[in-house]
Amino acid sequence: MNLLFQFSSFFKNFKWVNYLPNCCRMMNRKEAFSLLKKYLKDVKLLKHSLSVEAIMKGIARYIDEDENLWSRVGLLHDLDYEYTQGHPEKHANISADILAGLIPEKGINAIKAHNYLHTDYLPITSIDKSLLASDAVSGLIIATALVMPSKKINDVRFETLLNKFNDKSFAKGCDRSKINLCIDIGIDLNDFLSLSLNALIEISDELGL
Repeated sequence: MNLLFQFSSFFKNFKWVNYLPNCCRMMNRKEAFSLLKKYLKDVKLLKHSLSVEAIMKGIARYIDEDENLWSRVGLLHDLDYEYTQGHPEKHANISADILAGLIPEKGINAIKAHNYLHTDYLPITSIDKSLLASDAVSGLIIATALVMPSKKINDVRFETLLNKFNDKSFAKGCDRSKINLCIDIGIDLNDFLSLSLNALIEISDELGL
């Protein structure tokens, strides 16, 4: 009886996560946000990270993928940005080193793939392409909100966003070809713009817009 009690107590307190392979581990959202704030101090970068997180979560929900993984990837994709400014060849690679063992490898690869010009990872998988599309569309939505009289995301309408997407003279730094990667993951452009806009409207208070 004593032995049985000890055996039961062992499994009750057993921390399975400590014995999971790296591919299966996942830091929770609180841990991820604390890590982000440790490495990023610029408020605009933090808000950008929150934006991409929200869009990635929306995509995952739409195509029935792992919302936790996809949102972590969105939140942490620019983790090393302040340390790699002026050294684009290091961007995402340092993040990958920091995140090793904290999120699954496919998430780390997606973060590396979003800087594919300077890493060994091309955007091939759905999560890779979704991150590139989310990164780009978040900038387009914020730029659109800032030209509204109220400067509020809540006042941005889908039709306005679509017009801004088609207007190549607007937000020239926004790569429309990356936004169009949504088609590769099974979401047409109109649905993707609408999904992304709604995702940012949901966190407008956090963004201060």
